Amino acid sequence: MSLSVPKQSKYYYPAIPSTWEADDVRLMLSAIDRGSPVGKRDYAILLLVAKLGIRVGDVKALRLADLNWKDRTITITQGKTKVETTYPILHDVGWALIDYLQNARPACETTYLFVRMYAPYQAFGENANLHNIITKYTRQAGIKVPRGKRHGLHSLRHSLASTLLEQGSSLAVISEILGHVDSRSTSIYLHTDMNGLKSCAVDPEEVFQNV
Repeated sequence: MSLSVPKQSKYYYPAIPSTWEADDVRLMLSAIDRGSPVGKRDYAILLLVAKLGIRVGDVKALRLADLNWKDRTITITQGKTKVETTYPILHDVGWALIDYLQNARPACETTYLFVRMYAPYQAFGENANLHNIITKYTRQAGIKVPRGKRHGLHSLRHSLASTLLEQGSSLAVISEILGHVDSRSTSIYLHTDMNGLKSCAVDPEEVFQNV
């Protein structure tokens, strides 16, 4: 009889994403030694994630041909969704990329944008998650990560989404920026907008007066 009994629908309860405070993001970025080749590369990588919300896998997959300097855009096919997406090259992102390309990126044959800074100069490995990059500068900046919170590269995407939401951007716009196919993936950021949630709170006294 089990074949005839309707299956119970599974509820979608994603975890509330960890986000950074805006001051911590600035503090972490300021801890990078932008005078060194490694620092120039890492600064450009972190800006692409923090300012544009590009996934780590897509950052590693970026190629020199993906940069359109004439139109000031970056066009990629997202590895997770297979959707072609175009990002603007913001002013600070653009200068960070130029500084890396002109003064840090070693001469090599690979067409990948970001490479390892030691010979043989190759693109990051398939299993490299670049977590060590953000961990390094978080520690150098003296940022204390609360217990149970994640302050990895992916959390920078969460922080961008939360900031856009607080600034009044619609979920549709945020979903497009982050490259979400399912709108439910974006709606979870409603739980991180504390000011917005407070504005939805109901005054019990007012409710009792209208009963």
